[in-house]
Amino acid sequence: MNPPPGAPALTLTALTKAYRSPSGDHVTAVDGIDLAVRPGEIVAFLGPNGAGKSTTIDMILGLVPPDSGAVTVFGLTPEEAVRRGRVAAVQQTGGLLPTLTVQDTVELIAALHPHADPAAAIARAGLDELRGRTVGKCSGGQQQALRFALALLSDPDLLILDEPTAGMDVDARRRFWASVREDAARGTTVLFATHYLDEADQFADRVVMIAAGGIVADGATADVRATATGRQLSAVVGPDDASALLAAVPGVRVAEVRGDRTVFTAEPGASDEALRYLLTATAARDVEATTHGLEDAYVQLTKDHR
Repeated sequence: MNPPPGAPALTLTALTKAYRSPSGDHVTAVDGIDLAVRPGEIVAFLGPNGAGKSTTIDMILGLVPPDSGAVTVFGLTPEEAVRRGRVAAVQQTGGLLPTLTVQDTVELIAALHPHADPAAAIARAGLDELRGRTVGKCSGGQQQALRFALALLSDPDLLILDEPTAGMDVDARRRFWASVREDAARGTTVLFATHYLDEADQFADRVVMIAAGGIVADGATADVRATATGRQLSAVVGPDDASALLAAVPGVRVAEVRGDRTVFTAEPGASDEALRYLLTATAARDVEATTHGLEDAYVQLTKDHR
């Protein structure tokens, strides 16, 4: 079963989930999330720890039932989508037997999928040289790569990635994202949660930020980044000149002091005036101005919920 042409690959409607804490308190993990993801989109799902990301992903995968609301994956329930191999996941932990080799692990899971290609999955995950190594002797990053190989076996239409590159070195991360890009180019829909904001900035078509169980931003990466307008300024400047800048230009504050260098943040509209003041009215040296990035937008949008 496929959704009608133009219909979302993934739909969350008024999704909620709450738990009881060990102390008996009622904790709302997901609070009325509405989300539609188009086929072939690469969506970064971002938020502070405890924001509700993992709970939402668990509901998309059918591992946890929602208290209210609905999840549909290509017009199917999550359980049916997983059963048909339409959706696969790379999660942070679990799912691996430490005494099996990498090769045996992939072949074991491949037996569940009639058209799976174990050799291709191992190669795409960058594990060719580790085929004979037991899982227990693999590093955390190598185990994540193995989970990725297992997710590829069903040739899924929706790939869910929960902190997929945790523990990977730089080269492994680069190989991983190159492979994901290839999948997306063939039409695979990708939803990934990560704490590496540079990954979201570089690889996502769209960013969804969640805080306190609700969506606080949803849009193209460039549009979300633009919510943190203005610039960050830094300079080698004495404390008297730094204080003079703060007094002369409203909307400027000191973000941090790194040795002789002071870093300032400026509200929209104040950065140009602050830069001009530093250059013309102080003895500041090595003045630098940089635009805000996705990390700044993330901090700004989630700061009240962190």
